[in-house]
Amino acid sequence: MFRQAAARILTRSSSSAARTRPFSTDLAAAASPDETFVEAWKKVIPNIEPPKTPSSFMTPRPATPSSIPSKLTVNFVLPYASELSTKEASYKVDMVIIPASTGQMGVLPGHVATIAELKPGVMSVHEGDKVVKYFVSSGFAFVHSNSYADIIAVEAVPIDQIDPALVQKGLADFTQKLSSASTDLEKAEAQIGVDVHSALNSALTG
Repeated sequence: MFRQAAARILTRSSSSAARTRPFSTDLAAAASPDETFVEAWKKVIPNIEPPKTPSSFMTPRPATPSSIPSKLTVNFVLPYASELSTKEASYKVDMVIIPASTGQMGVLPGHVATIAELKPGVMSVHEGDKVVKYFVSSGFAFVHSNSYADIIAVEAVPIDQIDPALVQKGLADFTQKLSSASTDLEKAEAQIGVDVHSALNSALTG
C-alpha cells in the first residue's frame, strides 16, 4: 500500500513538473510599450506625450545563459531617469550591495532570483577598483537568474552630493516634530523623516 501511494505521488509530481511554466526571469523581456495605455492617453490628452515608466529605461532581459557571466548587468532607474549611465539604461558591474529591508545584500553574477524591498540606506556599485555609492530612499530590487538586476528606487542621489549640514538640520527638525506630534498621522510623518535622515547621517559618517 505504501509503495502504491508513493508511486502515485511520484507520478503526480512528475506530471505537474512537466506542466510547470518557466519563471518570467527565464524568458526574454519584451521592450514593447503598453499600447493600450498610450492609445487611451492620446485620446484624452493628444497634445502631451504619455509619461514614461521605469521600464521605459530598461533594456530587454535575455534568456538565462548556460554559464554564469563575469559581469552583473544592472538597470538602476528612478521614475524619471536612469541613474547608472547617461548613455544606456543598463550597466555591467562586478557587484552591487543594496540596502534590503532584511539587511545589506550583496548581488553577484549568477545570484539566485530574488525580490527585495529597499529601505533608506546606501547602495554601492562595485566595478573593478571603483566603488560608487548612492543613497536610496526606498524601492525594490528584482534580481533575475540571468545575472540581470532591476533596481527601482523612488529617489536616489550620489553620496558625495549630500550636504551634511542639511542632514543634521533635517534630523533635528523631524526629531522635534516627533516629540511634539499629537496625532497618529503627525507621528508617522515625523517618524519617517527621522528614519530617512538617520539613514542619511549613517551613510555620511559610515
